[in-house]
Amino acid sequence: MRHAVLLFVLSLLSAGTSLASEPNALYNHISHDTTIQGFPCAKGETWFYPDGSLNQCRLSRPAVLGDVRVPGGSVVEFWPNGEAHFLLLQRPMVLGGYRVRGGTRRGLSLGATTSFYNTGELRSFYLVSNESVQGVPCRGGSWNTITDPTGGDNFVEFYQDGKLESCKLSHDFSGFRAGERIAMPHFTVASENRTRAAQ
Repeated sequence: MRHAVLLFVLSLLSAGTSLASEPNALYNHISHDTTIQGFPCAKGETWFYPDGSLNQCRLSRPAVLGDVRVPGGSVVEFWPNGEAHFLLLQRPMVLGGYRVRGGTRRGLSLGATTSFYNTGELRSFYLVSNESVQGVPCRGGSWNTITDPTGGDNFVEFYQDGKLESCKLSHDFSGFRAGERIAMPHFTVASENRTRAAQ
């Protein structure tokens, strides 16, 4: 049975099928830096959706994703509509006014992941260090067994309108203890034919 599973995995890899977040993505090795759908992709491993649109690549030089300038060497995975989905930053950077974690000395793949909604808004990131986010003391640190043995709760998460959704607390706050994950309520106020965020 073990050999059958290994053969199945190897056949998927040789067929160019991604085992990453997009199961139908197709692998392609590009031989030189190439601009694909307006993004500067570095030579090497590149993934595409079955329709030929870009799924993932490492940036060969700095690029703009929405209103964020991303350093070259970072890896970007795209939603099918072309918006950034996941981002592995080459190094820490300021994003949305907060210092966000990037790769580690041991490699980019060991770094923190930043994510976006399919409409381009920031969804989540990992802080470099403890920082106040919209008045809430959020814990910094990456997802690893030393700083976060429970499995990834150090990320800071936002609602689509940019308001803080949740984070792990760096110190006691509003009746919650340091180390607990706090989920912020998301209020909207109806006004005629539209809704707006509550103040």
